[in-house]
Amino acid sequence: MLSLRAVAIFSNLAFISYGLGDGIYPVLILHIILLPLNVVLLFQMVRLLRKAMRAAATDLSPNWLQPFMQPKHVKAGETIFRKGDDADLLYMVVSGEVRFPEIDRAVSAGELFGEIGLFSLERRRTQTAQAATDVELLWISDGALRKLCERNPGLSLYFLRLTATRMTENAARAVGVGAMTPSPA
Repeated sequence: MLSLRAVAIFSNLAFISYGLGDGIYPVLILHIILLPLNVVLLFQMVRLLRKAMRAAATDLSPNWLQPFMQPKHVKAGETIFRKGDDADLLYMVVSGEVRFPEIDRAVSAGELFGEIGLFSLERRRTQTAQAATDVELLWISDGALRKLCERNPGLSLYFLRLTATRMTENAARAVGVGAMTPSPA
């Protein structure tokens, strides 16, 4: 894209000289207007690429989110959310353990959960989350998380990686369960 924008700038310069040389004022005016526009777009693209490269090099910890999150206590055995519920919050475990019975997986202190539902098109929970022990959680709303991701592209990349990793693990777990289940004769 950068090379195409550079070609556009050089063509603007060529048409400006053509318009000046032959006295073709509509061509001259058009490319005098387009030249600054193409220069601005080139600089914006370069700035965006630099931000993306910085974001790709950033390895954020979920602890960065803590100042923006609210506390919540859940007693052992309580359901935090059910599969199919609206996904509107992202959670972090501060202490205790949260289980996902459908996939026989647990998360503990320092881990995030609930991100897949937030980033899915249906915006629905894909698993049920239950407190295996008394749990101290932190949560952040979808809207607040979206604002943070807009301000920090590295955070968006972190959630992309986390979601992709979780979905890959869940798919591998489902294939493993299917392989262990005897097929009907």
